[in-house]
Amino acid sequence: MTPGDRGASTPEDDDPFGYLYADGQARGAQPPSGGYGYPNSVSRVRTVGERQYAQPQATVPQQGAYGQSNAHYQAPETLPGGAPASRQPMPPTGGGGGRRGPNTKGLLIGAIAVVAAVVIGIGVAMINGNTDDDKSGSQADASPAQSQAEKPSSSTSASAPAGELPKTDAAALQLAGNATKASDVKGAQAAGGTYVGGLNSVGSSVTWTFDNVPEQGAYTLFAHFSVVDDQAMTVTVNGKPFGSKLPLKNYTHTNDGDFSKGWTTTFVWPTLDKGHNTVSVSCQPGDKCDALLDQFWIKKGQVKS
Repeated sequence: MTPGDRGASTPEDDDPFGYLYADGQARGAQPPSGGYGYPNSVSRVRTVGERQYAQPQATVPQQGAYGQSNAHYQAPETLPGGAPASRQPMPPTGGGGGRRGPNTKGLLIGAIAVVAAVVIGIGVAMINGNTDDDKSGSQADASPAQSQAEKPSSSTSASAPAGELPKTDAAALQLAGNATKASDVKGAQAAGGTYVGGLNSVGSSVTWTFDNVPEQGAYTLFAHFSVVDDQAMTVTVNGKPFGSKLPLKNYTHTNDGDFSKGWTTTFVWPTLDKGHNTVSVSCQPGDKCDALLDQFWIKKGQVKS
């Protein structure tokens, strides 16, 4: 080896373009065909995957920078059949991840609230309508109730206004046996001049049921009647016979048999219960019952008028 000649060229002395220069050609440089253009030059060509490193590393394709094409990207139009048809993403149907559907529970609650409000409004309107109907109905029923009060009632009960004791016409009470209503004898004080006759037979009776007795105690039962001679009938108070007969005496001293002249008043002193009571005047065996009964009323205590 002579000075200046280092022997075979090394890679760092290789000039891939040495064959273009005169000195390179003098040294035998040739166009590259596998090396760097010099004889015995070091070839750096390696088969893919041949180079080894300390540890193998997986080759991960890197996405090119924005605006640069990716070496692994293939345009859809280059695929067989051209670009695939576009598809719209299907909304998730499950209840897990992904976008949730519309809030049907909230819509249902809102619908129920609207229906409830409508029902409440209809109910209020119906209540107001019924109130108006009740008012008009009360006004319409006023006159029939008044006309019914003018007729004798078949009810066995009678009540006086608050604070007053009961009073009634005999013809408005419960009749039994041969007892009957009549109005041919003048002088009766009952409505329409109607009284009760036909009592002169066993089992005939008049029964009065009434309320409004303020307290239990002694009371006076008055009777307006007519006779032409002395009579006496049985009195029953709340199912128990009274201790004496109802005296139906000829207090007017009528002697011509004219009942229109014999109208007068008599009384007995029964003990009544508080509130509800029943009093009956009847013709029993041994009684004298040829009398006309007109009215009955109650007074507190044992009085004579």
